[in-house]
Amino acid sequence: MANIAILGFGTVGSGVLEVCRRNAASIARRAGEPVEVKYILDVRDFSDSPDAALFVRDLDVILADPSIRVVVETIGGTKFAYPYVRRCLESGRSVCTSNKEMVATYGAELLALARAHGAAFLFEASVGGGTPIITPMHQCLAANHISRIEGIVNGTTNFMLTKMRREQMEFDAALKVAQQLGYAETKDPGDDVDGRDACRKIAILGSLACGHALYPENIPTRGIRDITVADLRAAERLDCAVKLIAWYCELPEGGASAGVEPMLVPLENQLSRVDDVFNAVLMRGDMLGDVVFYGKGAGKLPTASAVVADVIDALKEGSKVHDSLFWVPSERRPGSLPDTASYRWYLRAVGVNTAVLAGLAGPGSPVAEDASGAAYLLHAATPAEIETLRAKLALLGGRLALAMKVLAD
Repeated sequence: MANIAILGFGTVGSGVLEVCRRNAASIARRAGEPVEVKYILDVRDFSDSPDAALFVRDLDVILADPSIRVVVETIGGTKFAYPYVRRCLESGRSVCTSNKEMVATYGAELLALARAHGAAFLFEASVGGGTPIITPMHQCLAANHISRIEGIVNGTTNFMLTKMRREQMEFDAALKVAQQLGYAETKDPGDDVDGRDACRKIAILGSLACGHALYPENIPTRGIRDITVADLRAAERLDCAVKLIAWYCELPEGGASAGVEPMLVPLENQLSRVDDVFNAVLMRGDMLGDVVFYGKGAGKLPTASAVVADVIDALKEGSKVHDSLFWVPSERRPGSLPDTASYRWYLRAVGVNTAVLAGLAGPGSPVAEDASGAAYLLHAATPAEIETLRAKLALLGGRLALAMKVLAD
């Protein structure tokens, strides 16, 4: 019998308990022994729950029980989760988590701590929810050098952009629908719509790809608040779809770059056809070429199933899993990762017409023009050159309202 504990009994934590019970027989077969939830740590009152006997409020109760071999962390955030996870790993217990913020911020440290204490620190559910990405990346693609990652990794914003395109619905209305359906937070949807959730996920994938920590604070991140229905119509005329893309790439001169931003994705690209709450991640390996992981990125049971799969791996493999699943710390530095490549750009400016915008931006093609301003497809520019254009427009009394890269092949 393998006893486990759950920290936090919200959506994912309750899902882990449900998965362990509903699929007890298949889990026992794969783990080589029955797996049972012995404790649930949560400070709230669950005295009326049929599982009231499982609840404790003190982590020391769990750490004092030598029968607990794996701890599942689903508290979220870092204020409580991070010190709790440290204590569990230091005690030699493996930890499985869906906490993307903690993994992105402290992943290298916690991976090293797990190895030092003969434990496993696993986090499959932190990026793709129930869609396997982390495990295939460090196991099935272990013989490949991953040079590029591009993905739609936030289901909320993908749902909103799909809604905006299909129903000609502006951002505020689409956000309201997403909140009503439970896809977006009611009080503060910023983690989703401003790109912070996607930023944490690409930090994890990029760190695993390059072998050293990429920190979220160094990854330029922009969400979808500035996207309008007019932009989506313009994208369709250009045979593209607008998607919030999280990306990582190696730089020719060495090092790596990463970002999160809305992009025009050409229709021949597989990511352009990923709609609603679905996620997709494309990775480029030097031996395999391009491979795409696709599925629902969130949800109680899909996410919980990924966490429980990690529990099985932790019980069977222990710290051996970190022969391939690891990255090393890197020095935290201020500023953003470099992005000096040249891209095609969709530009929308207000206060100037197409002729003025073209004259300032350079060679390209007109997309649209009305009384408020113009949209333009710029053939080539670096991010630095776009910022120069922004300053020039401001001097003329105009404003660059939106600049989106066109995702390259």
